[in-house]
Amino acid sequence: MDRLYIIVPAYNEADNLEKIVEDWYPIVERYHADGTSRLVIINDGSKDDTYEVLCNLAKKRPLMQPLTKQNEGHGATVLYGYRYALENNAEYIFQTDSDGQTNSKEFHKFWEKREQYTALFGNRIKREDGRVRVLIEKVLCLILKFYFGGVLIPDSNAPFRLMRASYLKKYLKKIPENYNLPNVMLTTLGQYYHENIIFIPISFRPRQGGINSINMKKIFKIGRQALIDFRNIKKAVMIDEKR
Repeated sequence: MDRLYIIVPAYNEADNLEKIVEDWYPIVERYHADGTSRLVIINDGSKDDTYEVLCNLAKKRPLMQPLTKQNEGHGATVLYGYRYALENNAEYIFQTDSDGQTNSKEFHKFWEKREQYTALFGNRIKREDGRVRVLIEKVLCLILKFYFGGVLIPDSNAPFRLMRASYLKKYLKKIPENYNLPNVMLTTLGQYYHENIIFIPISFRPRQGGINSINMKKIFKIGRQALIDFRNIKKAVMIDEKR
């Protein structure tokens, strides 16, 4: 049936939500799988009226599912969404963000290739969100190459990814429960284990509205913790390989 769940975390994105829904709801309508596909937008304990806006937008959109939870950060919210999708028997899970930087029109080229790969990841070959972000991603990919046996990853953390449920089930088990960078590890583990994955070029615009909640202080804090987590995950992977 190819049941599709689109997972979108949202924190203080009330100003962006109408446009996000206008962009992405037609996707689940088009690939509705007899009305079982869903656009799932998760309010991560926002301080504005994000959840109220979501509920209002969902009133006339039966394939839209607003969820709300306490604030735990982007990574934990993405994991929450993935688990929700799997619990509801999604067959394909797509993840993007609520800041309007990705282009919904590029989804179709991913969907058309879904049967050829276990996971399809966006590759932001041209980014318009600033040189600092580009540099951080390049450094991150070098660190992953060092920790995980020379894996070559062009873009580890792009919020534009289509994965089979079987792929998610397999690798979520290896990721800590509220991990900060789940998408990074989902990409890395797929490459490390030589899964049949592909990186597809996508566009990446500047934030389309609202305020970025991630600042340099948070980035350095996440980065410090990421180094510890990478080491621990690699140890767990090596233990699994010896069994």
